[in-house]
Amino acid sequence: MDAPPERRNYRWVARKPDHRRAPRKQPEPRAAATPRYTEIPRWGLLDRAAEPDATPASRLDRAAGAARRLLLWTALAFTLAALAELGRYGILLYNRTRLVEPLLLRVSDAAVLTFAVLAGALALLAAIAAVARLIELRAAAYAGVGRRDPRSPRALLLGTLVPVLNLVWPGVFLTEALTGRDDPRALRLIRIWWVVWVLGGLVAVGALCWRTADSLQAKADGVLLTALTDLVAAAVALLTLGVLNVLEGGDLRGRARIAQRWTMAADPAVPVIEPLHRAGQPAADARPAAAAGDNTGDEAGDREQEEVGAK
Repeated sequence: MDAPPERRNYRWVARKPDHRRAPRKQPEPRAAATPRYTEIPRWGLLDRAAEPDATPASRLDRAAGAARRLLLWTALAFTLAALAELGRYGILLYNRTRLVEPLLLRVSDAAVLTFAVLAGALALLAAIAAVARLIELRAAAYAGVGRRDPRSPRALLLGTLVPVLNLVWPGVFLTEALTGRDDPRALRLIRIWWVVWVLGGLVAVGALCWRTADSLQAKADGVLLTALTDLVAAAVALLTLGVLNVLEGGDLRGRARIAQRWTMAADPAVPVIEPLHRAGQPAADARPAAAAGDNTGDEAGDREQEEVGAK
């Protein structure tokens, strides 16, 4: 005990209170399966947006979610209506020289009436759903710049559905949805849609006015004009779907659009792969090196001979 600290033969050891008990045998860990990937890893190459929390959808959300399907069904219904009108025009041409069966006439009338009513009803529902989707897109665009949409949902709905007014205001509403974005392609697409939209309205008004004609030839021409109106309406429905997809950040078909980054090449391009040479023919850039190596070898040999002679 009187020895200095560096010469003492004991040390303090800290132990657990139950150090005298026999240690329990731990179960051996089970061998886990080798980790593997089900697909090629894409770290940082494809950043997916976080999924929103599951919240009960409102009427606006449900209507906006059905816009894509309703627009596709509307385009299909107008296409079928146009085919029905063209079929009726074919019957008129056939009836110029031959009699037409009454059953065929009834089938043609039923097809024209059915597809016309169906296309009109679907067009109204698709317009309401498209406005609901536009309300959401405008709210997101203005929220991105720290503002609130200055137009109320009622104003957007009336400006889109009221005749005559809907020839002007929808284009304005869509242009305002680009707030905070510098996308000239989207702006160009909206302008094209605007022109087609106004053209479709004028053609529809012309087809309705043409129906008031009394002559047989005018009525036959009215059938063709109605078919043209239906085709324009189908194109408007598909183009409206494309505009909504572009406003959502995708392409015309709704696919995710990958951003392209262009960089300036300041240095000249350097070939990575060595150009091919004929067998037995050295590369052009290797000839000077070989010649230099030969000269160096000759000089070294001359020096060795001089040293031997001096010795």
